[in-house]
Amino acid sequence: MPSSLCEPLTNSSINFEYQKNDDWITSGKLGSREAVLVFRTNILNPKIRKTLSEKSSAQALSEAKDNEEEQSVECQKEVEQKESTSSTSEPSNKEAVSGSTQQKIYLLKNPQQCDKSDKLTFSNPFNKIVNRYSSSDTSISSEGEEPAHSSESKLRVLKTSQNAINIKLAADISKESGYESTAPAKSISCTEVSEEDPEVTSEDDDECGIHMPAFKLKITYKFHQTETKLLRKLFNVHGLTEIQGENNNFNLLWTGVHMKLDIVRNLAPYQRVNHFPRSYEMTRKDRLYKNIERMQHLRGMKHFDIVPQTFVLPIESRDLVVAHNKHRGPWIVKPAASSRGRGIFIVNSPDQIPQDEQAVVSKYIVDPLCIDGHKCDLRVYVLVTSFDPLIIYLFEEGIVRLATVKYDRHADNLWNPCMHLCNYSINKYHSDYIRSSDAQDEDVGHKWTLSALLRHLKLQSCDTRQLMLNIEDLIIKAVLACAQSIISACRMFVPNGNNCFELYGFDILIDNALKPWLLEVNLSPSMGVDSPLDTKVKSCLMADLLTCVGIPAYSPEMRSHYDQKWSRFRSSSCQRLATYSSVSQKTKKSKKKGAPINLNLTGEEQRILRNARLQYSRRGGFVRIFPTDDSMQRYGNFLDSANGIPISTPTVQSQTFQTPILQHNYNQMLHQNLYCKDGRQKLDDNSEADRIWQYERALETDSEIPFVKKPAVEKCEVEGRRLRKVMLKKISNGSELTPFQARQTFSIYLESVLRRLTEDPKDNHEKIILKFLNKFGGSVKPPVLFRNMQTIKVASKARSAMVAKLLGDFLENYKRDTEAYVDSFDHFGMIPSSAYNQFLMHAQESDLEAVLTLHTNVTGIMPFLYNRCGLSVPPTPPIPSGLHGFLRALPSMVTSSGMARELSKYDGYFKSYDKEKIFL
Repeated sequence: MPSSLCEPLTNSSINFEYQKNDDWITSGKLGSREAVLVFRTNILNPKIRKTLSEKSSAQALSEAKDNEEEQSVECQKEVEQKESTSSTSEPSNKEAVSGSTQQKIYLLKNPQQCDKSDKLTFSNPFNKIVNRYSSSDTSISSEGEEPAHSSESKLRVLKTSQNAINIKLAADISKESGYESTAPAKSISCTEVSEEDPEVTSEDDDECGIHMPAFKLKITYKFHQTETKLLRKLFNVHGLTEIQGENNNFNLLWTGVHMKLDIVRNLAPYQRVNHFPRSYEMTRKDRLYKNIERMQHLRGMKHFDIVPQTFVLPIESRDLVVAHNKHRGPWIVKPAASSRGRGIFIVNSPDQIPQDEQAVVSKYIVDPLCIDGHKCDLRVYVLVTSFDPLIIYLFEEGIVRLATVKYDRHADNLWNPCMHLCNYSINKYHSDYIRSSDAQDEDVGHKWTLSALLRHLKLQSCDTRQLMLNIEDLIIKAVLACAQSIISACRMFVPNGNNCFELYGFDILIDNALKPWLLEVNLSPSMGVDSPLDTKVKSCLMADLLTCVGIPAYSPEMRSHYDQKWSRFRSSSCQRLATYSSVSQKTKKSKKKGAPINLNLTGEEQRILRNARLQYSRRGGFVRIFPTDDSMQRYGNFLDSANGIPISTPTVQSQTFQTPILQHNYNQMLHQNLYCKDGRQKLDDNSEADRIWQYERALETDSEIPFVKKPAVEKCEVEGRRLRKVMLKKISNGSELTPFQARQTFSIYLESVLRRLTEDPKDNHEKIILKFLNKFGGSVKPPVLFRNMQTIKVASKARSAMVAKLLGDFLENYKRDTEAYVDSFDHFGMIPSSAYNQFLMHAQESDLEAVLTLHTNVTGIMPFLYNRCGLSVPPTPPIPSGLHGFLRALPSMVTSSGMARELSKYDGYFKSYDKEKIFL
């Protein structure tokens, strides 16, 4: 890489102003190429932010007094020097003195210059206080919001004290000089009044972020189809600014789906994205199992026995039948590309699987590890910062998810998802599900932490050390099995080695022999916070991830500089080649800094080694599991000796490859330089004992974590009945609901039904909801076990939870589709939006049902389900009057054309289900 891109901008105009922000910048001085932002979780706590602002204001006032004395002494000296040097007449002397006075007051009465000087005074004490708190101190509400009064009070304290300093400085310096400064004081006081405007202070909810370096550097981020509450809160308090739309001038792109290759190709060196190209090779269940199966055939089953026996249907249907005849037992069926437990069911025989079903079928592990009789699995968070060389981190804390119903191996219970599946998205609807109300209670309820599980197993004399080593081995081998395709995509599309990183969510099941099994790898693990325990773990996870990855602290001038220079060197031939001159320049620069450098390393190898060490130095709660001191000894046989890339495809001996790029084994190079034992370099403290100790320790927090739920809107029942009469009268007089209003009403109505299903599991509306979802189809389809309610004759809490889960998935997709409907103005003949929104605020379930029923009977249309111009809209059925009449008529509103042929595929399952009454 050319040296012009590696050298910092020394002539930047902002270097001096930001040199005090060392507490929020690490790995290098501001203005250098290695400087990155620091993220801390303690400032998410409103109480801590308020305390820090008060302390910083007090320290700033004390430091301001010292500055006043120094400046007054300097001013007095200047006046004395001018008086002593003046030997002219008295009028000229007065003019000289007045000129010097005007110049001095002019410097103080400039509000911008006063603010800049005070920012330097305020930033350093504030940062010193923040640095005293641990990075795991955290607080955030479930909705990613904080009380408004804390930010407003902090804003007033900072701004009032800052302007008071400006006024006092101007007055005291003028007084020491012997001249009045009334005019400047008035100008500053006017600025104070304008800054204390309540409208201005209430509009800015991110006041904490404006004191951060990221805000001054104009660092931006962008979201795309992902959960944003926790991340947006974390970014805003650290001063990052969100951009939207088609603007790709971002510093960080966080997306929940795979990225377009055009975006990856055009990334600048300072830009970061949270996915690698072709990461679906690991996150799609069918691709993951096929990649591991390929390694099993190539390297041996004993080395890659990390997943249960798996088949991809319908291609391998015959192989599944043969395997079942050899080893009978239950099989678990999963969609190839799905998440959150959707579409998963368990069967005793392949005959029960629907014909032509596109799914992944795996051998069901019948002897899982149970805690107090409840089945459990793990969600661990794996960070991959590079695939070539391979660098893998495992976060020290994970989530242990417990099933709500105690585990039973009897075949009659195979239908029960709250017994056999540990997904939170399923079990949270069960009425017996217990949430931990305190973040410090890590082993209470149906969600534990990984460290709490390890301590629990250690008390039972289990070998937790070997368990964690086996989990590390499982993660590394899963990444090795899928790395070849991802590395080839990175070489083709990623212009810079630091552009991409990825956080994977590994779901791991442990059997009763403490052997871990890989279930799946999630592309974008959920960052939702529904409990104080989620808040603590995930906020620490994201803060440490962002610090470890490193968002470059580049100013706009530096970014424009890199944009102009980097466009010349984005070809693939420039990424892995280094000239002799660049090597010599790097070596000379490193020698000047006194860093130990291997003279045999190229410039690219030095960059890789430097980035790996810098990442490790700011890893926080992450544990690097590859490379380690023994990684090449354990996994070197799985890597190509020439280029260090994992080999997952067999090669013929006579087959040769010609490539214009010089081959480099970066994995071998990195391992030798990180773990050499010649005494020249410092070894990383990443031993096996240190890693195990970090896994077993509890996530430390020094401050209280207030978990604030979104306040529920209180509804007035009397007002709701009054507004219902108004709406019914308007509908009877010919007014109609807009499609957006109808979909809003239907969505709120189904939310009320969902709430009843969760709170009252004995309700008999499950069959109606399932019949509606069966006929509606779409992306939310009930599992095979639930498509015929006659097969499950016993009403239970688990069945109600499963129905509620299906209805919740339907509502999620339904609300997403509703966002496309917008009422920008009131249409003629429609109910006004303002009046109808008031009705929705206070409407009960009965009120919503009455409006939907009357509107459907009067207009004869169903805009909440169909478009007015649709071709396959069924006739509107008569809706019976009375309580829940609309709900009973709901299945008949959906056409059943085409569903008989699809349901016929499940006849074999329904016929054989009652015959299979055996123990597993």
